[in-house]
Amino acid sequence: MERELQRLIDRLRVTGFTVATAESCTGGWLAKVLTDQPGASHWFLGGWVVYSNAAKERELGVPQTVLRRHGAVSHETVLALAREARRRSGATLAVAISGIAGPGGAVAGKPVGTVCFGFARRSGRGARVTSVTRRFPGDRDAVRAAAVRFALKSLYSMARD
Repeated sequence: MERELQRLIDRLRVTGFTVATAESCTGGWLAKVLTDQPGASHWFLGGWVVYSNAAKERELGVPQTVLRRHGAVSHETVLALAREARRRSGATLAVAISGIAGPGGAVAGKPVGTVCFGFARRSGRGARVTSVTRRFPGDRDAVRAAAVRFALKSLYSMARD
C-alpha cells in the first residue's frame, strides 16, 4: 500500500489536485492513510464516514429511494456519495467506498468481498462521475485493505492534468 500511496501523493503535489472521501465499509481507513502523511492538508480536504444508511442520507444526501431500491452497496449509492463529497468539499477528486467486508452481510448477488467504488472529478462546471465494483478475497481486514489499495490506485489514475 505504501507504493500506491506515495505515487498518489507525488501526483497530487504535481497537479495541485485535492481529494475528499466518503467511506462506509472502510470506516475511515482511506482518510487515515491519506492524513498520516506529512503535508496532507495541502491535498486532503476532508472525508465522511457514513457507515449506516441513515448517515449516508443525512450527511451526504443519498436519497432514501436509492438506498431502498439499490442498497448501500450499489453503483447508484456510491455515485451519489462521490458526487456529493466532491461538491461539498470543493475537492478536485472524490472517492466513495461501500461494500460487504464480512464475515456476514452477504445478500443475493453481493457476496462477502463485494465493494463498490464511486469516483467524481471536477470537470468544467460540474463533475464527471464513474463507478466500479470489485470483489476482494479474504477476511474482513483483507477486504478492507484491498479496497483502500484499490482506491489509492484509482485516485492516482484520476489525478491527471
